Amino acid sequence: MSFPKRYAQVGTGGRGLCFLDAMVRDWKKDCELVALCDSNPGHMDYYNRKIVNELGGEAVPTYLDRRFDRMVRTHKPDVVVVTTRDCFHDKYIVRAMELGCDVITEKPMTTDEKKCQRIVDAIQRTGRDLRVGFNYRYSPPRTQVKDLLMKGVVGRVLSVEFQWLLNTSHGADYFRRWHRQKKNSGGLIVHKATHHFDLVNWWLAAWPEEVFAMGGRSFYGPENGMAERYGLEGHAQRCLDCRYRRRKCHYSFWRKRKPSQEDFYLPNEHHDGYHRDQCVFGRPMDIEDTMNLVVRYNTGALMSYSLNAFSPWEGYRVAFNGDRGRLEQNCVESVYVSGDGSVPGETIPQGTTIRLYPHFKPARDIKVNIAKGGHGGGDDLMLADIFSRRKRRDRWLRAAGLASGAMSILTGVAANRSMRTNAPVRIADLVSGLPKPTYAPMKTR
Repeated sequence: MSFPKRYAQVGTGGRGLCFLDAMVRDWKKDCELVALCDSNPGHMDYYNRKIVNELGGEAVPTYLDRRFDRMVRTHKPDVVVVTTRDCFHDKYIVRAMELGCDVITEKPMTTDEKKCQRIVDAIQRTGRDLRVGFNYRYSPPRTQVKDLLMKGVVGRVLSVEFQWLLNTSHGADYFRRWHRQKKNSGGLIVHKATHHFDLVNWWLAAWPEEVFAMGGRSFYGPENGMAERYGLEGHAQRCLDCRYRRRKCHYSFWRKRKPSQEDFYLPNEHHDGYHRDQCVFGRPMDIEDTMNLVVRYNTGALMSYSLNAFSPWEGYRVAFNGDRGRLEQNCVESVYVSGDGSVPGETIPQGTTIRLYPHFKPARDIKVNIAKGGHGGGDDLMLADIFSRRKRRDRWLRAAGLASGAMSILTGVAANRSMRTNAPVRIADLVSGLPKPTYAPMKTR
């Protein structure tokens, strides 16, 4: 394929901005952005102003979502970048492939098994390529864990203990946005945990076979009495209209002024009626804020996993128990709210450790490879791998496609079904025709 590659982007929300920066500024010699598509014309105008005023590029044509086909046929992109709401990923992935394009999609690949099947069938039918944006694979501390497991430092991994904590800034923010309804996001067990499940699949060079889950909403929403406990009786359904928005409520989106968010969201609400500042104790809301899973992998390994969205700190603890020892990683991440201008998910060095406990030998600390930047330093490395024409050999095989994207979301999809039925769910019963993921070889002895 000739360079620069031609790209069109569908979905001009907060997360799509990092892809925009990469195409227009960081890898402009290798990329040509030819068009934007969204349901909100104000957001597309915002992107074009950013392109001209901040990124040194030229404004590109914009198309409303109902004219997606016209955009593709007119501008003939090689690749379509999908950064819409999660529930619409399958729509644009499938249609872009039918129109002859490869696709890059933000995680999660999609939100349920039926949409996943549509994507699997479309790739088999069209032969097009799909790339899923799993930036955490590229984060140096996570890559370091992969490297240690590949070297067999704990032998064959028999079990995994994984605890992920979202704090009352970042975690609460999912309950203000469109993510708070499962029809949009699949819940945090799909939208957020797709990162975590993909990491475990990739770390173990394995895929899930069976899932059992329990979960609930114990903190956010109107049913748990937390608003009353905070003294927020009579709160509004959005922060802008609430008498507590500038005082008393720690969860108010407008507690501190956010000029960039004010410019992006408030002037454009009339286009689609979307409110970025919905009350975390309001309605409608049907996603869980605490979830626990047990997962069985094809290697025989078992994982116990928990996700909590109202913690006082953000980060995770993971441990791998092998037949030769135990490897632990603790990681603390920065506090942020999506789109507030701060670095998302930056690793805090003082709270990030790796410790190896070999059988019959003294434990030892391993120096952590810390990198600056979004999502533990993974964002820039992933975007370079996606958009640069200069491809380097990657012994960890961090690039993720259809199989990895599907196996990640299907753990969460199975968890959603398990929580509804109170029974284990087999991954093989959800989707057919799915290829097995490709992983770097593991040394276990």
